[in-house]
Amino acid sequence: MSVVRPLRSDRSLKLAIRSAMLSLALTAATSPNSWAAAPAQLDAVATRTYDIAAGPLGQTLASFAIDSGIALSFQPALTEGLTSPGLSGTYSTQQATAHLLAGSGLEMVGRSDGSYTLAKRPTDDAGGLTLSETTVSAAEVRQDTLPPVYAGGQVARGGRLGMLGNKDLMDVPFSVSNYTSTLIKDQQAVTVADVLERDSSVRSTGQAGGVVDSFFIRGFPVGEGNLGELAFDGVYGVAPNYRVFTEYAERIEVIKGPGALLYGMSPNSGVGGVINIVPKRSLDEDLTRFTASYATDSQIGGHIDLSRRFGDERQFGVRINGSTQQGDTAVDKQSRDVDIGAISLDYQGERLRTTLDLISQEEQFDAPSRPFLIASGVDIPSAANGSKNVTQDWGWSDTKDKSALLGAEYDLSDALTVFAHAGGGKSEVSRLSDQTPTILNDAGDTRSIPGYYKFEVERYTVDAGARARFDTGPISHATTLQVTRYRDELSRGIISGPAILSNIYHPTDSPKPSIATPDALKISETELSGVALADTLSVLDERLQVTLGLRKQNIESDNFNAAGAVTSSYDKSAMTPLFGLVVKPWEHVSFYYNYIEGLSKGDIAPATASNSGEIFKPYISRQQEVGVKVDYGTFTSTLSLFQIKKPSGELAAGVFSVQGEQRNRGVELNIFGEVTDGVRLLGGVTFLDAELTKTATAANRGNTAVGVPDVQANLWAEWDTPWIEGVTLTSGAIYTGSQYVNQANTQELDPWTRIDAGARYTTRIEGRPTTLRATVQNVFNQEYWSGVASYGAFSQGAPRTLQLSATVDF
Repeated sequence: MSVVRPLRSDRSLKLAIRSAMLSLALTAATSPNSWAAAPAQLDAVATRTYDIAAGPLGQTLASFAIDSGIALSFQPALTEGLTSPGLSGTYSTQQATAHLLAGSGLEMVGRSDGSYTLAKRPTDDAGGLTLSETTVSAAEVRQDTLPPVYAGGQVARGGRLGMLGNKDLMDVPFSVSNYTSTLIKDQQAVTVADVLERDSSVRSTGQAGGVVDSFFIRGFPVGEGNLGELAFDGVYGVAPNYRVFTEYAERIEVIKGPGALLYGMSPNSGVGGVINIVPKRSLDEDLTRFTASYATDSQIGGHIDLSRRFGDERQFGVRINGSTQQGDTAVDKQSRDVDIGAISLDYQGERLRTTLDLISQEEQFDAPSRPFLIASGVDIPSAANGSKNVTQDWGWSDTKDKSALLGAEYDLSDALTVFAHAGGGKSEVSRLSDQTPTILNDAGDTRSIPGYYKFEVERYTVDAGARARFDTGPISHATTLQVTRYRDELSRGIISGPAILSNIYHPTDSPKPSIATPDALKISETELSGVALADTLSVLDERLQVTLGLRKQNIESDNFNAAGAVTSSYDKSAMTPLFGLVVKPWEHVSFYYNYIEGLSKGDIAPATASNSGEIFKPYISRQQEVGVKVDYGTFTSTLSLFQIKKPSGELAAGVFSVQGEQRNRGVELNIFGEVTDGVRLLGGVTFLDAELTKTATAANRGNTAVGVPDVQANLWAEWDTPWIEGVTLTSGAIYTGSQYVNQANTQELDPWTRIDAGARYTTRIEGRPTTLRATVQNVFNQEYWSGVASYGAFSQGAPRTLQLSATVDF
């Protein structure tokens, strides 16, 4: 069993701590030839100046790991009796590693937790050293491994591109973000929404203390309905429906723009982008990690993370994550209990790889927060402090989710792999509270209708396909064929009570109404099926890559009345293409272009229309995007320009027809990684021009779309202080421009800025790697309306909140 080398200096201490904090996967080797085969794994470009004295190999490696910023642990026996010539001068990380290990018979190998270890270099029959025959293409990372990360570990150098599998960032013709478990832990992110606050292209439209997470990506809604729109391990239908927690997430990936070809049509017709959850899987090294947490007012929690591998070749793995949180939140009258359990099993054979993921979570609220509507003609009043809660103290909510996903890959040959998934999930929601209060006047008076709500959502998914790699003359191909089938059933029951009056600044108490428990009756079922084919053609050592793809998507759905009779049916299909181009004129610069389409279910003309019952074809959204990415070694910057057009149906002059259109144009500038030793930045700015280019209401034509600001900006920074070993200071800022809540553009939210700050300290206590973290969200307790959903409901910003946590590895 591999163990961390005993500590012999403060520098070794910092090394071991950094190793324990990383939980990512990549593959590396120390010979120059191996580096050339996998340039993205350790930095082959950026150089540093080293002054490491000759001495025992273990000590020189520890000093090098700290100076270079990599995490390294190994069996002490491997370096016993070995010496190193030291290191003096300016080297890249690859050159330095090769120099230090020269003649040792050892190589540096990347582990699946993102750190590195030492291993004996393979030998041939004569005892000579040999190089591994396996190489990794920068354009296509093996599907059962995670792409490597940038220095600091917050952002990965690649991620999943739907059916195309894992791709290096520089070979992707899209704007993508790939956030790691290191970022999740260090930012103390509880949900996916907390993580995506770091992305200027994404805005959360949920509310602090609310029961649902939803988003705008590039100005279009994602996750607003009762059908979950977050993908899990590359497929829809598995991730919990209303909220995804970070305990079981290894990475959170965002592809910006429509993704109908890559992932298939989203269950709720979102076109702004795709959010994919990469589940935690067992690590090469055993892990036993416990985190205790606290958040104001008195939220206390604990999280255990266990990883083990078994078998003669450690081919069987298990990863278990369990957590609980309970207590009062920073929102008045509100308490919250969360219980999460997740198990991941895997088998890694020579040709066969299988995984099984099981998730169970339950979240209970007393007095859950709700978004607000506003009466017509009323100016939006200033937001109350985020701690104010209009919801009555007798209100409650209970959400339960269970999910499972079985996956398998089998290599028929070195060039052909088949794959399949099968799984699904079930969500159950019960809640009794006042729903979506409407603001009545400038004084902040509200009126809401309490109700007893029950929702049940069942989801099923299955897919199968093949990936082939072959050459036709000078052209290399990476081809994928996939067939998919997704099905969901939605049941709902609602019983409402008499209206309740209150005020956003001075909430008032009202007696609990007597409302009967409703029955959840099936109201809809939908099946999405399709077949897709895509091919990435590359020439000139992958400096020129063209991706072509086509998906045929079929949409079938039925709506039901209370008696269970079908009231309307839908059965239509559409073809959605992809064209992507990547040009790399220089080694670390990538230009790209894409044309891709999104797909939304077409409408059925309502009963009030003269063409009642007419079924419309699926709405096709179209994106064009051009951009450039520059990889500076330890960090990357990206610039993209895009346009998305999304049609919609409207009722005008008694006739329902497709005559509406929203056009979003934008510019995105992002930076992520370690810009200098000990300083990491993660930020960006997005400029948006969201226009209603077509609408049946002439007065609204040319107006700005609901919920889309003209500017969104983020900047998050970390600094490893030179004065106190192990101390890192953190800070962040979010800016969101003004947003309209109606299409007439007569009601508008003010722009807002939120500042966060924090620190963490890595050390050893009783010989165990320990990390202490503290974060203050909304340092200045800013009062603001945070975001607008597409239907005009807007949310109260979060109050000032203190978060504390302590993580210990055993």
